[in-house]
Amino acid sequence: MKRKSLSIGIQTFSQLVDGNYVYADKTELIYKLLTQQKEGFYFLSRPRRFGKTLLITTLFEIFKGNRELFKGYFIYDKWGFDEYPVIHIDFNKIVMKNIELSGAIFDYIKDYSEKKYGISLEKTNYSSVFSELIEKLKERYKKDVVVLIDEYDKAIVNYLEEMELAKEHRDILKSFYSNLKAYSGDIKFCLLTGVSKFSKVSVFSDLNHLKDLTLMDQYSTICGYTKEEIEINYSDYLDDFAKSENITKEELLEEI
Repeated sequence: MKRKSLSIGIQTFSQLVDGNYVYADKTELIYKLLTQQKEGFYFLSRPRRFGKTLLITTLFEIFKGNRELFKGYFIYDKWGFDEYPVIHIDFNKIVMKNIELSGAIFDYIKDYSEKKYGISLEKTNYSSVFSELIEKLKERYKKDVVVLIDEYDKAIVNYLEEMELAKEHRDILKSFYSNLKAYSGDIKFCLLTGVSKFSKVSVFSDLNHLKDLTLMDQYSTICGYTKEEIEINYSDYLDDFAKSENITKEELLEEI
């Protein structure tokens, strides 16, 4: 069997699978989250480059019903893979150059709606187009909507040295995210990820229905690698590297 490649810099689940890259299977924990928790609204904080985007894109493929991508992984024969309308908002892709945050969000949502679903949105406000998209997806598919938001706090964290602008962004996001509360009855599942603890940011002052997974023991390894995962998934690479360094695998693992 051909050795799987190392996925340096690749953060999208479908690209990992299609490109035959190593993936440390996190779908057992994802399955537990989807089946054992009742709330359906979650927040997860982890440092940058820690696997948050990979988690979001894995959930995206699950809720889009792409079962075959998961062949060989835990969740493959345990989840129904019904297809749901998914809104995936990635704040890494919301570019602010000569446009303020509200305008950048507005353009992103309008573009996402048209490209992914062929839906033209009529609202003219950055917050109301979000609610309009939820409404129209629910109406078209007759199913609740899945909302996945990656790096929810980037527009604040990246501007902490410009405090007034950071506060302005905070207020814009507070209005934008208020849709998650207002439309909670139309949302099947929601996950927000970021690097800061949501309870410390007034953006979430009225989102008391979000369950914080950040410090929950049962989900502590849903991102990142455990020692066991490194040993199982990278065994051949560990052997090669240890040999090149003229040390044992055990010594290499100790160094790691």
